[in-house]
Amino acid sequence: MTLLEPHNLPFAIALTALFGIGLLQIIGAGDFFEGAGDIEIDLDADVADGLEASGFADGAMSILGLGRVPFLIWLSSLLFVFTVIGVVGQALIDGSTGSPLSAGLAAILAGTASLPLNGILVRPIEKLLPKDETAAVGLQSLVRRDAIIQTGTSRQGSPARAKVKDAFGHPHFVMVEPHDAHAELTEGETVLLVRREGELFFGVRYENPLLKP
Repeated sequence: MTLLEPHNLPFAIALTALFGIGLLQIIGAGDFFEGAGDIEIDLDADVADGLEASGFADGAMSILGLGRVPFLIWLSSLLFVFTVIGVVGQALIDGSTGSPLSAGLAAILAGTASLPLNGILVRPIEKLLPKDETAAVGLQSLVRRDAIIQTGTSRQGSPARAKVKDAFGHPHFVMVEPHDAHAELTEGETVLLVRREGELFFGVRYENPLLKP
């Protein structure tokens, strides 16, 4: 029995995806992985800031290991576990019954088993990672930090996309409107984020009277 046989197709695809992630890291697809890190941090921040996830959601995330390590590490581990469980399971079933399970059924069973098992396996990985790489930050902590307007002109009622780095140096992309209703914040301009309403931030230029002693 080999990985290329039809009943092992889901596991071959998973292993190919795992190799693809590794290849992207090797060739230096840094922006892609940096962006994925931002999504993870912002997701954790939303939960910490006000979504107040239910006990069920907290329990599910804990079992799955989500949030313990960067998402791509979690995903890579899951793909590996899924592949191993699937291929080994198919080999054992084939040896005991004379024929393996169908690819679809094997994928469902392997996926069901690999999710909680992966949650257990990422726990020791979490301890090996630098703490500042996995620390989640609240969106409120981005207030009073510099942001660079990335795209378009920010006006009242028409926010523009801006890049801001948190205390750990992780970049976040947020939507910014001028604090002054009559001001405009142009592309490439560095502004100070002075307040936040939900996911919308408000910024001022450094010559704004708000910043004068």
